[in-house]
Amino acid sequence: MRILMSLLLLVLFCSIQLTSSAPNALEAQSSCCFQFYKKKIPLNLVVSFYQTRMSSKDFRTAGREFCVDPNSSWVNSHIAKMNSRTTTATTAKTLSTTV
Repeated sequence: MRILMSLLLLVLFCSIQLTSSAPNALEAQSSCCFQFYKKKIPLNLVVSFYQTRMSSKDFRTAGREFCVDPNSSWVNSHIAKMNSRTTTATTAKTLSTTV
């Protein structure tokens, strides 16, 4: 009985933790940019990117996030290359699992 009660408390605690942290995760993806980073970020440092509410782009490196101008040619080039890397990696993974 004691083990069952401990297990129930653990599950309750974990579910509260998950539901309370979910809004924070969504908030991080919907931030707004008020100023763009002006310098070109080397592609090999960019880990990921996402679009903010104001239709600008945020690039993530290993340690920082940079708000960049979506109309800049280097930004669009980086995004295209990252999308092709993702597509290539997904295709390679699919092919390796089917073989």
